[in-house]
Amino acid sequence: MFAAERRQLILEMVRANGAVSLRELARVVQTSEVTVRRDVRALEAEGLLDRRHGGAVLPGGFTRESGFPQKSHLATAEKTAIADLAASLVEEGEAVVVGAGTTTQELARRLARIPGLTVVTNSLLVAQALAHANRVEVVMTGGTLRGSNYALVGSGAEQSLQGLRVTRAFLSGSGLTAERGLSTSNMLSASVDRALVQAAAEVVVLADHTKLGTDTMFQTVPTDLISRLVTDEPPAHDDRAATELQALADQGVQIAVAGGAGGSVGGVSGASAGAGSGSASGSVAGAAAGAGASGGDVHPAGRQSRRDVPLPGQRRTHAAGPGPGQGPGSGGPGPQLRSAAASLAAQEPGERARVADLRRR
Repeated sequence: MFAAERRQLILEMVRANGAVSLRELARVVQTSEVTVRRDVRALEAEGLLDRRHGGAVLPGGFTRESGFPQKSHLATAEKTAIADLAASLVEEGEAVVVGAGTTTQELARRLARIPGLTVVTNSLLVAQALAHANRVEVVMTGGTLRGSNYALVGSGAEQSLQGLRVTRAFLSGSGLTAERGLSTSNMLSASVDRALVQAAAEVVVLADHTKLGTDTMFQTVPTDLISRLVTDEPPAHDDRAATELQALADQGVQIAVAGGAGGSVGGVSGASAGAGSGSASGSVAGAAAGAGASGGDVHPAGRQSRRDVPLPGQRRTHAAGPGPGQGPGSGGPGPQLRSAAASLAAQEPGERARVADLRRR
């Protein structure tokens, strides 16, 4: 197939669906993703479509939002892996809120297996996935229905969330950056998501790699309010997504990467080195390799248990100074911790005494 014919077919697919993944485009036009990516760049240069991580969408920039049918065809395998891992965060008897989205819908299908849950949601699709679950109570918000994503929005939805308190909120969105956090293209959806955040003690963002580094019009959750990010392993060529992951980790977001056999968890490649060098680059390591290095627990079904991935900048408490045998190459504290201990040692005696006195109080 000639390049002109390929590009015309790609353009027709994007116009018909609103958004199409590179993988799907390559399958239909029967060529490699590298070739499709080159075609998409050429079409973008002509202003006929916009590129997104892992796919192509109709032009529209910050304000355009794809409908549910279009979103459901993007990164389907990745969303499934993310939902598997996110479900392992939830324990029996918890109360959680689940926002609208295709990834959260996948999560809801897995939450149906956990007894004793109370799930608060503004999504008809989430509620439908849980409708026949035994011992799972579903609480719907009020509000006005948005047909594009089957979500309840508006003042009715926001007022029904007032005074609510749950352990954690699971949210998705249109884009995620370290600078602005989670964002979406619709003002009403953003407002309800902010109300969901206010009801939760912990915020868990579910975002596949195609959303990393993408910024849209309305901020929903600033980075400092995101406790955890559950995502998938970016492709090796996607330096932008890997860099964004590292930047999020540097701001204290706990990162869990789903992928590989059994839904295991990986980390950010070079994370230990990054702690010493201050580098914000590096790709996401393979999940199986990460699991093997950590010796994570394995459940009877062969599925690996959830493991939080420590990354540079993660909010953690360390002992001051290295212990016995903790030095370079021994798995002990990294350069950042050692420099912190050195700073403490360099304090004036009077200052150290003042700190000790405050601690005794």
